[in-house]
Amino acid sequence: MSSLITSKLENILNKTLHPQKIQGVVVKIESGDGSFSWQGSAGNMDTGSSYFIASTTKLYITAMILHLRQEGKLDLDDTLVDYLAPDLIEGIQVFKGVDYSESITIKQLLAHTSGVPDYFEDKPVNKDKLIKTLLNGQDECWSFEDVMNMVRTMKPQFAPGTPGKAHYSDTNFQLLDQVIETITKEKIASALQEYIFQPLKLENTYLYQDIQDTEPEDIYYKKEKLHIPQAMASFRGDGGIVSTVSESMIFLKAFFKDTFFPVGYLEELQEWNKIFFPLQYGGDLCVLICLESFPP
Repeated sequence: MSSLITSKLENILNKTLHPQKIQGVVVKIESGDGSFSWQGSAGNMDTGSSYFIASTTKLYITAMILHLRQEGKLDLDDTLVDYLAPDLIEGIQVFKGVDYSESITIKQLLAHTSGVPDYFEDKPVNKDKLIKTLLNGQDECWSFEDVMNMVRTMKPQFAPGTPGKAHYSDTNFQLLDQVIETITKEKIASALQEYIFQPLKLENTYLYQDIQDTEPEDIYYKKEKLHIPQAMASFRGDGGIVSTVSESMIFLKAFFKDTFFPVGYLEELQEWNKIFFPLQYGGDLCVLICLESFPP
């Protein structure tokens, strides 16, 4: 790689820092065949830093679900009640007086077309949004049952599978965690270790569980540190994985090959639905619609 290209990449990286918004950044760029590879860091991070990968965690859960499908252990048209007790999910998707909770499919959860409210960003009755609470520096923990109870107080925006409709919801992946645990008879952290991390030899990638674990880099909101270990241990499959930039690249390359499932499975999920301008969503893949008035 020429020093000119390296210099340009480092310059772009350094420009992303902002004292009021972004305290650190780490990036890896690599071609499919590995003939081009570059990584760099700026601010309070380095290329070996461990960090929360946030909602990229959902790709790992997607890989798990599609792998279980390949093994014949589930079908994307299966409904939640094929794996979870009806009373556990009752009332989480009531639209215009009809409870659709038992008819939600695995595919709808993956594609965010279930219409199930988002426990993280939607507002419950008589309570602040969870995201607002955490950004104010108030740490708290929650269980799957807590998530279900929160969602029951929220209003869905549409019935499951409504054509052209999507609503990004972390709740979908809390539900998929439970499906995986039912099928594998393992906790989600152990299932990820067995099916994803170990086969790829990811030694620094794991689901955050120990609130005393200080290995991941600090989380910032604007210029303030957020110390919310209880919350990070509660996110699980919707945002709780810790990794490094190198191991994230290993996983991403494996995800788009035939490592865990036939690549054709992804095409079945890619029915693009609008979430909010300029984003569209399909099968846990997100696309940015770039217009002249909305430059990339």
